[in-house]
Amino acid sequence: MSETGRLTMQAYRFPALDHLLAMTDDVGILQHATLDVPNRSCGYCTDDVGRALIVACEAASRFPQDRNVSRLVSTYLAYLHDAQLPNGWFHNFMGYDRRWQDHGGTPDAVGRAIWGLGYAERFAPRESWRALAGELRLRALPDVAQMEYVRSRAYAALGLVQSLATRPDDEFTVRAVLDDAAGAIADAYDAHRAPGWAWCEDVMTYDNARLPEALLRAGQALGEDRYTAAGLAMLGFYVDAVIEGQTSGSGKALFQPVGSNGWYPRGGTKARFGQQPLEAAALVDAALVAHDLTGNAEWRDIAEIAHAWYGGANVLGIPLAIEGGCRDGLDPTGCNPNQGAESTLSYLMSAIALANRSTTSLSLSVAK
Repeated sequence: MSETGRLTMQAYRFPALDHLLAMTDDVGILQHATLDVPNRSCGYCTDDVGRALIVACEAASRFPQDRNVSRLVSTYLAYLHDAQLPNGWFHNFMGYDRRWQDHGGTPDAVGRAIWGLGYAERFAPRESWRALAGELRLRALPDVAQMEYVRSRAYAALGLVQSLATRPDDEFTVRAVLDDAAGAIADAYDAHRAPGWAWCEDVMTYDNARLPEALLRAGQALGEDRYTAAGLAMLGFYVDAVIEGQTSGSGKALFQPVGSNGWYPRGGTKARFGQQPLEAAALVDAALVAHDLTGNAEWRDIAEIAHAWYGGANVLGIPLAIEGGCRDGLDPTGCNPNQGAESTLSYLMSAIALANRSTTSLSLSVAK
């Protein structure tokens, strides 16, 4: 990882929830928006609801008397309860007519459902909600071993870390599944790494920092140094690929994530555009857990650089976060002005992670 100077830690406030509330009805969070208006024709997806549950639990813990906020937790839990199939797997896509549009969701959707459920199992504000989240997570546990993709396992691992922290009666089973999921990512890292390429795949694609984050959190929870070492190595390699212009002192640095217009193949060139908001949120979370594990203030700097992408510290100088919503990404001609669920949730997760580290008073205003 390149050297950076120590940045001054800003004071971050809890972000506005206006757009999240606008995007959520009595079923779940709508998948897409036209500008900042919910697009009902596209319906809902488990991919988004799993992550929305995390944001809702955080918001409910900050504002326990706000019924609109607490309603989000029960709404998202109800969606996941309905989405779960008898074998523990989950549907992903539901139409606005409340009919499921698939026979079963993708492994990523299932992993993200487990991620959200594990978080709710630990942090939901009501005991009954924590109990239901635990039941749904328990039913899904056997499915983690069936996931062949490292990202799906990473999402599941992020939820299981939370489950492990709150369910000592189920510790042995959760620990074994978490170890298997993290072990698969570490094995992939060992199989693919080479001089100049410290990654677990031959192509770096999407939501990249969630992979080292899962290793770091699993390594911490399980006391497994192998996972921690692999996670730090991968995260350092990733940072060198996506943080550009790092200098000492007060020099400016920009987060330039891997774009979806070609990704970043081993030995190739990193795609510059098709930059997605979920990349910044993933790096914020991964950098903060690296800071916790190492005590190295540079990781906190990295988290701030990644979050600044939302405010306009990006290759086009265009702010994407607007009053709690977030535009859908950066392309060569500008930004996608629509504020869909994934983009908005990514921004909220990033802002909340930094607000949790801030000493400022609680507020629903947007982080500056």
